[in-house]
Amino acid sequence: MSAPAQDTPSLLRHGGFRQFWSARVLSTGCFQIVSVVIGWQIYDLTHSALHLGLVGLCQFLPMLVLTIPAGHIADRFDRRTVVRCCQMVAGLTGAALALASWQGLINPAIIFAAAVVIGAGRTFEMPTTAALLPMIVSPGQLPRALALSASAIQTATIIGPALGGLLYIVGPGPAYLFVAFFYGLASILVSRLRVLAPPAAREPATLRSVFSGFSFIRSRPIILGAISLDMVAVLLGGATALLPIYARDILHTNALGLGALRASPAIGALLMSLVLARWPLERRVGLKMFGAVALFGLATVVFGLSSWFALSLPALMVMGAADVVSVVVRSTLVQLGTPDAMRGRVSAVNAMFIGTSNQLGEFESGVTAALFGPVEAVVLGGLGTILVALIWSRLFKPLRDADRFPSGSA
Repeated sequence: MSAPAQDTPSLLRHGGFRQFWSARVLSTGCFQIVSVVIGWQIYDLTHSALHLGLVGLCQFLPMLVLTIPAGHIADRFDRRTVVRCCQMVAGLTGAALALASWQGLINPAIIFAAAVVIGAGRTFEMPTTAALLPMIVSPGQLPRALALSASAIQTATIIGPALGGLLYIVGPGPAYLFVAFFYGLASILVSRLRVLAPPAAREPATLRSVFSGFSFIRSRPIILGAISLDMVAVLLGGATALLPIYARDILHTNALGLGALRASPAIGALLMSLVLARWPLERRVGLKMFGAVALFGLATVVFGLSSWFALSLPALMVMGAADVVSVVVRSTLVQLGTPDAMRGRVSAVNAMFIGTSNQLGEFESGVTAALFGPVEAVVLGGLGTILVALIWSRLFKPLRDADRFPSGSA
């Protein structure tokens, strides 16, 4: 890490970045809140685990189907407008759910439809937001900006679910109205953003241009290595999916303990993102990414073997902290190594692979736990992550040998 960053205070005084950060906290927090409220409400209505699972599927399917077109939209239209539209659609959906709840019209079909709409909006918002940040700050500020942006996500991830639970106690109608209001506020903040450079010229919409993010990534070993390393590490390291089993059967704790376990990775990630904003990585960034992935695997093994609650919490925090280092390095390499005209499509491919590996990682952990047991599943996943870091360091030497971040778009 470098000496304490002198640019961090100026970045925090950067009006555009403050608005971006605040909008990201609000949007991510609203998504977390509405996910909790929808889950509680569907279970109250049906008392069915299957319906609860279908809500998650309804939110996931749009990402699987729409992520690639979303990247193309991000590169063809003003990204601020795209993000605003996504947030406005989510806010209107929240308002519709509030009205349906108050009128007694709410039913599983309406909730499933709302989950699809919110999931679709989130699918378009994520890659567009990622491609928007480099238009707001300079290339030299981007590593710190990405770290602070990660802190926004983690802050919302910690606060959002708890706030969603509290709001649901008041009632689903007020909870949905709360979400609608703050999605609207996020949209207003995004509308006030000023970009450093005008949007790139629109590329004609062809099948080749829509999928050009794949060919671009394949032709850049550093970007391909960074995305695939993170994807495989996430796929293997899905220990958080087994936290309910660990809480009850291995650590012998209660629901409060489970909440602490779930919060620990986000707390570790938040703390590390603040550290990286203050002391950004500047040298041997590729090697540090491999080290972070290996540390993530090692912490996963420690958590898997632990039957002591006081050890499990810091192990999960280290996992979250190591993951943020990997995410910030990957995101910086991707954003600075990609021309602005391609950032939406490349960010979409990145989001699709990481998002899919998150879902498949939870499934893989569940299957492995069913076959071999939860401890074996977590430990094998951690060891596999360490092994992948070693293999990728041989397969992608340009990434391993990367010393500094690119100075600007490729």
